[in-house]
Amino acid sequence: MLIDQRPPSTEAIELPAGGTDPTRFDWKEAWYPVYYVQDLDKTKPTKFTLLEQDLVIWWDAKAQGWRAFEDQCPHRLAPLSEGRIAEDGLLECPYHGWAFEGDGNCDRIPQQPEGLAANESKRACVKSYATAERQGLLFVYPGQNNPEQVKIPIIEPMEETPNEWVCLNTFRDLPYDALTLLENVLDTSHVSFTHHKSVGNRSNASPVELEVLEAGKQGFTGFWQAGPRKGTLGSQHTRFIAPGLMWNDLTSKQFGRTMTVVYATPIRKGECRVFARFPFKFASKLPSFFIKLTPRWYSHLGNNTVLEDDQIFLHYQERYLDQKGGSPNFAKAFYLPTRADSFVSGLRKWVNEFDAEPFPNEKLPPLQSIEQLLDRYSSHTIHCSSCRTALARIQKLKFAIAVLGILAWATLPLISIVLQPSSFTIAILAAIMPVISGSIWLVLHNLERKFYKGERTPARNLPEKRHN
Repeated sequence: MLIDQRPPSTEAIELPAGGTDPTRFDWKEAWYPVYYVQDLDKTKPTKFTLLEQDLVIWWDAKAQGWRAFEDQCPHRLAPLSEGRIAEDGLLECPYHGWAFEGDGNCDRIPQQPEGLAANESKRACVKSYATAERQGLLFVYPGQNNPEQVKIPIIEPMEETPNEWVCLNTFRDLPYDALTLLENVLDTSHVSFTHHKSVGNRSNASPVELEVLEAGKQGFTGFWQAGPRKGTLGSQHTRFIAPGLMWNDLTSKQFGRTMTVVYATPIRKGECRVFARFPFKFASKLPSFFIKLTPRWYSHLGNNTVLEDDQIFLHYQERYLDQKGGSPNFAKAFYLPTRADSFVSGLRKWVNEFDAEPFPNEKLPPLQSIEQLLDRYSSHTIHCSSCRTALARIQKLKFAIAVLGILAWATLPLISIVLQPSSFTIAILAAIMPVISGSIWLVLHNLERKFYKGERTPARNLPEKRHN
């Protein structure tokens, strides 16, 4: 089912996210972003797992929209994501060639004798899920309620004046729960220390007096009167929109209006996909101009470094909390003596009050190695159209530089015979050519590595420069 991409009217929104039970939040009854649209390939199916359900995402050329199916052919349960988009635009199973229309109906069974109509049986259909494209993201609704009546969680301030914003975007598959991610980004006071030298600074640490203003099944709103950087940037407003969206909203004279937006899309227990968005509304057009000039892949390298600042210890932290009783016992497991932890408490109280564990009674997967935790390629690069393309170009350029360097070195004797330059000139060329080509190759090699893995030592733990 494709949902109208235009903002729904107030009258059309009748069902709250999380289902109609006022005492329980059902994670399946909500919309989730699964991909930035620009990272999807219309020529082939894409796999994604949402709330433990394997999905295949594909472009329906007939309807001119993205589809999300259960990633199982009804015939022999082969993953449709391993199939292809056939010449007639239908999704074709890789096992026996059954082909499916955008509504999930089976169009053909190649092995079926003429005159039979087994493809018209309900058992030949693939389960489909509602999709919607909003603000550059593809959303999927995994529940049973009427999705068109449930509000899609978008960045509302951007909707009011869309042409006035410039937005930086990134994403990554993280080795911890969506709740752990949300708890982390709602914890404003960690930025100065965890992200010291990346996006924070220890010298900016100060008392953080957070206040939860309103709270309920649909989330909560919060306020920080002083705001970050010791109150020099103005007050900060926070919203948590259940179950997986939060943002901080700040307006300052120095930077204009800036937002930090995070979507936490649950994949399975112990794994989620983060969509981080950084909308800016500057008073001057100059900062927006330079932001738009920055290659997306280059921004992603920096974004991955920031995510890795806390990736390792969060992977351990959620297991320690789980051992101590999880959310139901958070007040005893955590020692939260200051108001800096008000939003962390607010999130955990929401989980407990509305029975909002996304994977109740399930065990966390085994601990990952440090190498696995710092893996960028399978958690980001392979899924990102910008980074995949940049990596391929860097590898080609690296190969070309190596070949040119070897050819230049090999042809120097021939040049000396044909042109008969002085031996001194030959010596200079012999020395310079490999140095230049080798230096360029090394720069490209180091850049290439950043698409594959992060650094073990975060910036905060590097030695401080000593000032005399």
